[in-house]
Amino acid sequence: MRRTILITLACAALAGCGSGGSHSGPPDALLHPAKLKTKSPQLFTATFETTKGEFVIDVHRTWAPLAAERFYNLVKSHFFDGVKFFRVVPGFVVQFGISPYPQVSKAWQNATIPDDVVTVHNTRGAVTFASAGPGSRTTQVFINLGTNANLDQSGFAPFGAVVSGMDVVDKLYSGYGDGPTPKQGEMETQGNAWLDKNYPKLDSIKTARVTQESNPALP
Repeated sequence: MRRTILITLACAALAGCGSGGSHSGPPDALLHPAKLKTKSPQLFTATFETTKGEFVIDVHRTWAPLAAERFYNLVKSHFFDGVKFFRVVPGFVVQFGISPYPQVSKAWQNATIPDDVVTVHNTRGAVTFASAGPGSRTTQVFINLGTNANLDQSGFAPFGAVVSGMDVVDKLYSGYGDGPTPKQGEMETQGNAWLDKNYPKLDSIKTARVTQESNPALP
């Protein structure tokens, strides 16, 4: 199984609560990623309620249109509900986006989107898709906790920014550091059950929703 990792480059040396969300199973729409291709507005706001509090992301389609559209569809379909912040490296990044449900991870494994051109910088608060190399972005994203200019040069294109609640992002549990990151195979095949057993202090997303949209969605 392909592991999606964030290429850290010069930052490579920078190295708790329940799962949240419903336990009745994922929404059926999440099992069919090819159908989740609604065009995103030029600007929309996503609000994330977490086990540490709330943060808000403004997404700009003009920054990275393919990433903005994928993120819009993920939020609208409740993909992030129950998702864990599995990688928290102070001063570097917070990474998340592996589904609590193994069947959802399997469905999205090859649902990649092409790369966007980098138009803004990976500064503190910028939100960007993680990848395992060119053309491999699927569902994992990260929030920059510091200024990571080297990630610009590696093709990581921010599509939005945290506009409120960075204090909440800073408080997400970081005691494991990069601990779970090499074991994404287990996360994908066993879901939150594996994380709850092995990394019980991780914070999670209770719910994520689109709370404001520009109108209409332009070409």
